[in-house]
Amino acid sequence: MGSTENNAGDTRGTCCGTSIWHSSRVQGATTLVLILLAAFLFAQTINSLKAYKYVGGDIHPSSVINVSGTGEEFVRPDTAEFTFTVYEEADTAGEVQDMVAEKADTIVTALKDRGVEERDIRVRTYALNIKYENTPATCPTWERCDQERVRSGYSLRQVVEVKARDLSGASELIALATDNGASEVGSLQFTIGEPETHQANARAQAIEDAQEKAEELANDLGVTLVRVVGFNENMPYQTSARMYSMDTAEGLGGGDGRAPVLPSGENHIVSNVHIQYEIR
Repeated sequence: MGSTENNAGDTRGTCCGTSIWHSSRVQGATTLVLILLAAFLFAQTINSLKAYKYVGGDIHPSSVINVSGTGEEFVRPDTAEFTFTVYEEADTAGEVQDMVAEKADTIVTALKDRGVEERDIRVRTYALNIKYENTPATCPTWERCDQERVRSGYSLRQVVEVKARDLSGASELIALATDNGASEVGSLQFTIGEPETHQANARAQAIEDAQEKAEELANDLGVTLVRVVGFNENMPYQTSARMYSMDTAEGLGGGDGRAPVLPSGENHIVSNVHIQYEIR
């Protein structure tokens, strides 16, 4: 009887152990754990490879040459920019502001009527100042009198910047400003409205110039160009061929004078690049 009971106990233990490990839930959970572990190890491997590439990416080759290149374009400007100034003096701040506003509004309205867009007119300077005078204080003639500083009024200078996209009409706009009360007209310069295309052309010329120099230098040194490992460009810039400063006293528009003749010349766009090549 005892032997039978022990055998029965062993059978139950074996049965229970087998049923636990061969359960579908246990197998599924085990499979999921293995998949997650594999995915984790794969992600760690990828990150390690990326980190290795990044750490080594900033190591420059030991053998390099450096060359510079220049590109330039001469372009006829298509935009004129100038400023007009309205200056007034009055006893009170309110008076002088009203006087300047009236003249400035008249000029701006005339410019808009001639085709200048609102986006091309902006105030550059608006300076309201208090005026003072030094007057002697009342005192006996035989005594020294200190001067007294008193407020005598206000002055206001408003400078407005105008952009004329029709270059042929720039001189008429200048005359228009003076005819309608501008105290001064100045800072005239000719620019290119959208210089990006010309800057790109100058940059391409500069890169080509640098590449030619690099190939010639590599040939002289008996080495081979491998790849570009460094590049730097000074910001392309343009210089205006004509620049003026004027006022109404010079006869540049206004009154009975004719509109001035304004030769625009050409603008000079320059790009300078510096390229580093790996050699072997």
